Formats: sequence, C-alpha cells, structure tokens
Amino acid sequence: MGQKTAFIGLGTMGFPMAGHLATKGHAVTVYNRTAAKAIQWQHAYGGATASTPADAARGAEFIFLCVGNDDDLRAVCTGPDGAFSTAAPGTVFIDHTTTSATVARELSALAEQKGFHFLDAPVSGGQAGAQNGTLTVMVGGDPAAFERAKPVIEAFAASVKLMGPSGYGQLTKMVNQICITGLLQSLSEGIHFAKRAGLDVEKVIDVISKGAASSWQMQNRWKTMSNNQFDFGFAVDWMRKDLGITMDEAANNGAQLPLTTIIDGYYSEVQKIGGNRWDTSALITLLEQE
Repeated sequence: MGQKTAFIGLGTMGFPMAGHLATKGHAVTVYNRTAAKAIQWQHAYGGATASTPADAARGAEFIFLCVGNDDDLRAVCTGPDGAFSTAAPGTVFIDHTTTSATVARELSALAEQKGFHFLDAPVSGGQAGAQNGTLTVMVGGDPAAFERAKPVIEAFAASVKLMGPSGYGQLTKMVNQICITGLLQSLSEGIHFAKRAGLDVEKVIDVISKGAASSWQMQNRWKTMSNNQFDFGFAVDWMRKDLGITMDEAANNGAQLPLTTIIDGYYSEVQKIGGNRWDTSALITLLEQE
C-alpha cells in the first residue's frame, strides 16, 4: 500500500525522484516555486499539486525536500506557509538538498520540538541516477525515523544508508564531493597528457580502466571530456556551492583540504570562461586552452 507523501522542489533531481514515488504507488502531492513545473509533473505522473509547501505537507506521512541551498530549505520548512506549519506529529521529513550540516541540525532540533522527524539525506548519482532510480542516499538522523522512511526512499535509490545522527548525511556528502573533484582533476590531466604524448586516448582508457586507476568518472566521462562535451548533469555552479559548504565545515573541524581548495579555484576559472552550467568534468578545458 502506497504512503501519502509530499515532494517539495522539482528541479533536475526532484522531478524524476518524485516521479519514481508516484510510479511505485505512493500518493504524491508536489510543490514547486515555479507552479508550471508542478503542473508539468502532474501531467506526467498524476498525483496532486499544492500552492504552498504548507499545503503540500498537510496530511502527508513523508515529506521530501530537494531545493537549492540552506536559505531555500529554511524558507520551505519554516518560512511563511512553510511545511513545518502543517506537518502532523510523527511526520518524517527527508531532505535531499545538499546543505550545510549546521542547517540540518538546526531543522532537526526544531522538528523534534514540534513532534516530527527531520532526516538529512543528500544524494549521489547525478541526473542519470535520479532518472534511473539508482541514487545513493546518505542519511543523518533518528534511527527509528530512518527505518520508517527507508522503504519509501528506495523508490528512487539503489543504496540508502544511515551514517549517524543529524548532520552526518551532509558530512558524508562533503566527503563524496571532495573525492569526486580530485578524481575529475586527475582524469583531466591524464587525458590531456595522453593527447600531448600522441597516444590513442581510447586505447589508453580501455587498458587502465581495467586496473587500479578505474573509477566511475573514468568509465562514464572520459569520452565526453575528450570530445569537449559538458552537458551531462551536475553543473559547475552547483559543485562550487557544495565545495564552499565543505570548506566552511573544514575550517570548523580543522580538516586540511589543500587539493580541494586548489580545484575549487579551477572551477572558479571555468566559471569565468562561461562554464557555469557545464558539468563538473569541464575542468579539462583549463588544460586544453591554447
């Protein structure tokens, strides 16, 4: 039997994620700041639309959120007509926005005061993962609330794991972004080096992708990077937002992130040449400028 759910935020990720909930039999009410997107979703998947986050949340057992940043998240939860104003006791909020751990803990504490639960649950897997229902979800929050929510989250996820208390989902996503940026920079340099050395890049990747150098980025992005094609999901602007959050957290916890800091600077250079909406593999463009 499907659960009564709400989904707030129908962007690149949220639109297909909410769609998977509907196709798995859950009763979904959606809210999006641009109402036309909610109507488009309704035409594709059925369900219902709401005019405010508060309306979307009313009567829902699970409320999913996937918005832009900390301020957007606070606005849809606690702002005028925010979802916290109508959520019933026992409701579980599942936030898939990539935010700071600070706002996750703040909203979790406020939710607890009001008698419901807030899980920070950022995702990895990009637009393709959202569309295919194969996302990885890293979760922070109450274990009992997590166990209730996990089967519902699995409508669009291949892996759902509780990482610890509130904020730990966001902290894990920060580790994810640290690792991805390093992989993409080294892959960019490897492809660039192979070209300058006169090697057949396809042959090189075919060999090394079967060994210790292999990664998802190598297997899925080498060809588009080599062909200067950068329209494949997670944008440079979004990564810079995530890295800013990550470096702020590192300043608080004392972690040293020398490579991440350098690569964030490279992404800033990509933005300066107009690559704001290019995907994150566009780091290679800085190496191949004449």
